[in-house]
Amino acid sequence: MNFKILKNIKLKYYAILILGIALLILYYTINPSTVNFLPKCPLYLTTGFYCPGCGSQRATHYLLNLNFIAVAKQNVLYILGLLFIAYHFLIIAYNYIFKKNIYNYTYHPKTPIIVLIIVIIFWIIRNIPMVPFQILAPH
Repeated sequence: MNFKILKNIKLKYYAILILGIALLILYYTINPSTVNFLPKCPLYLTTGFYCPGCGSQRATHYLLNLNFIAVAKQNVLYILGLLFIAYHFLIIAYNYIFKKNIYNYTYHPKTPIIVLIIVIIFWIIRNIPMVPFQILAPH
């Protein structure tokens, strides 16, 4: 076995971990709506329409600062995505810890289609400029 390759793989994972921690610290301390150096949504800048991810940087900042109401105001789909990811890892952990074999629906063949439909519907209705739907726009 080539130990140089293993060493490079470990370095890559350490670099990713360090970058992830640095991003968490950055988003914890800096509100993206108050600075200009963080990337802006190219779809919103060019068309004026909100994409499904618009508000996610601000939502991350508010989540790290435990302001859950502000997270929901920025992007409700962000919360659903976090719950989906949490479900996935909880099922994996539960199966591992308790030696069970509970089916993880994130692996179901229709799950990507359902997720895509939810994202597209969210994308459409958050751009409707009427009172009940304007709540979904980031603010």
